[in-house]
Amino acid sequence: MKRWLSLSLAIGLGTMALLSGCASQTPAKIRIGEVTRSLFYAPQYVALSKGFFKDAGLDVELTTTSGGDKTMTALLSDGIDVALVGAETSIYVNQQGAQDPVINFAQLTNTDGTFLVSRNKVDNFSWDQLKGKVFLGQRKGGMPQMAGEFVLKKHSIDPHKDLNLIQNIEFQNIATAFASGTGEYVQLFEPTASQMEKEGIGHVVASFGKESGSVPYTDYMAKQSYLEKNKESIQKFTSAIYKAQQWVATHTPKETAEAIAPFFPNIDAAILESSVKRYLEQGSYAADPILKEDAWNNLQAIMESAGELKQRADYAKLVDTSFAKAATEGR
Repeated sequence: MKRWLSLSLAIGLGTMALLSGCASQTPAKIRIGEVTRSLFYAPQYVALSKGFFKDAGLDVELTTTSGGDKTMTALLSDGIDVALVGAETSIYVNQQGAQDPVINFAQLTNTDGTFLVSRNKVDNFSWDQLKGKVFLGQRKGGMPQMAGEFVLKKHSIDPHKDLNLIQNIEFQNIATAFASGTGEYVQLFEPTASQMEKEGIGHVVASFGKESGSVPYTDYMAKQSYLEKNKESIQKFTSAIYKAQQWVATHTPKETAEAIAPFFPNIDAAILESSVKRYLEQGSYAADPILKEDAWNNLQAIMESAGELKQRADYAKLVDTSFAKAATEGR
């Protein structure tokens, strides 16, 4: 009887230890909602394809939520845990008096990601050539449109007086509208801008990213309550993103294009590579996830210029750099 009890106890303890070990190895799940599928977010796809999230003990579920409003709705209703979206959306939520504020904790892109594409080839482009032209812009209130208007005003162009401005076309349909003949100029992201050049539809003549300066264009954000309850998982996530950012910074555009290719099955390999190269050259991919205060202030200057900011948002309230700083310090 004693031997039987000892054997049963040993088996029971062994089973408990096994179950405990399995439980401790279960990856923490984080549901990410990206505002769109864009190679502008290359480090995120590198983190997925190279297994950086998995190595950190995370099970990351990525969903494309298609639009800033939909992405923020999904975040606020707990449909996703973390949003990858323009930092301005956290300010909009704050302006509406949210009790559980949305906090930016990791920056992914460091500039605007759009380019000015002309229907006709321009050898010596100058911004004043836009005056009087039909300009196919982006959605009102979104970062592409606000950054675009900021740059135009910087060059003494009033987008609503000096241009025939069209901005009532859905984001996903802008390129198609331009290809079908609408507009003399258009504001486009890569790889669409390069595809337009390849097909002879348009020509890239300027970069809004270079002109608008450093700005937290696309960040990872979560509700404050989620960050407080999931600090360990968020730290692992941020560290994996930083690892991916460093990977992109130290590898060739071709290597990055190859790593992210599974996420863009319909894009030609050469176009992917040239687009990544263009973004790297203008510093669009943030080298680390730390959202700096001067970039935050530039964001708000852009929003003010567009008439979309009721009052300045406190950097200390809506930005938490502790996870990003710990990641860069290897903690």
